[in-house]
Amino acid sequence: MSKSPTSYSDLADRVVRHYKKTKRDLPWRKNRAAYKVWISEIMLQQTRVAAVIPYYERWFNRFPTVEALANAPLDDVLAHWSGLGYYSRARNIHTSAKELHQHYGGQLPQDAKELRSLPGIGRYTAGAISSIAYGKREPLVDGNVARLLSRVFEIEEDIKSTSAIKQLWELCTKMVPAGSPGEFNQGLMELGALVCLPKNPKCGHCPLEPVCLAHAHDRTGELPVQAKRKKDSDKPLLERDALFVIRRGKILLAHRVPKGLFGGLWELPQTPSRPELAGLLSLSLSFHGKKPGMVHSQVLSHRRLCIRVWPASAEGRTKLAASTSYQALKWYPLSQLTTLGISSASKAIFQNIAELRAINREQQ
Repeated sequence: MSKSPTSYSDLADRVVRHYKKTKRDLPWRKNRAAYKVWISEIMLQQTRVAAVIPYYERWFNRFPTVEALANAPLDDVLAHWSGLGYYSRARNIHTSAKELHQHYGGQLPQDAKELRSLPGIGRYTAGAISSIAYGKREPLVDGNVARLLSRVFEIEEDIKSTSAIKQLWELCTKMVPAGSPGEFNQGLMELGALVCLPKNPKCGHCPLEPVCLAHAHDRTGELPVQAKRKKDSDKPLLERDALFVIRRGKILLAHRVPKGLFGGLWELPQTPSRPELAGLLSLSLSFHGKKPGMVHSQVLSHRRLCIRVWPASAEGRTKLAASTSYQALKWYPLSQLTTLGISSASKAIFQNIAELRAINREQQ
């Protein structure tokens, strides 16, 4: 790492002044209550700001307090998270809310170390809550901040390496000003998100341009150093066969166990192959056609997903066989699908229900 291009206090001043002049008008910035900071930061992980806003507003209409969240059923929480992905985040929020309600009077702790004891709150989120909500002098580093600082300080290592991560946190710790830690941290994130872009950074709009070593040495295109991302085609393929059955206006759904991929969500009953579907249920199944009614393909963060949907008729009493994937089966009215916690894959499949029902009628 090169030497500091300027004093840490000068860097902080530049960031804070720029943030005060240019900050976006976002709903979670209107109220710095710790609960609102917490939820917004978790929602913003791996998700674009524009996509988060309607989820954030809907969330606080339903769960205005930690107590309301703690007392809500997990199904309701997952339904309000449905579409944001990474559902372990929602499960952790719900677990943490219960702990906060039981042991903290519904209030989030001010101390970053204590915050990190709660499920789903790591170093970054703890720093955000502590600095933004409580004005504590705590650092934070996300992907955007890492990219920004790797250029400003001309860091030569892979920014995801243990050594580089340590350097970045040390730099942020030194830079955070005592007087406005929350504004500084938000300013760093804002610059990384809107100005110091991965490609074609807008250096002319950056308050750190005069002191940025990468800019001075014409290296913004080279930095940050990071390993090549795995191609989508190289990700492992997860294939599943799903059962599509409607009986008397209700659709048969399976409830996943709380942990693992899509944990706690509802979906069409699925198995690795079509013959295994009959073994999952106590129903007598009659599949309609030799080809699936639809095939849903989707690329997730660490794998590819392929779901073949098989329209069928079913007779008999619904009962779930021993399963490591599911904890319950239920016939749901079609009108209630939007009230359930479902994955984006299931949502895409449900959007084609009319087409699948037509296939059912044609092939019966």
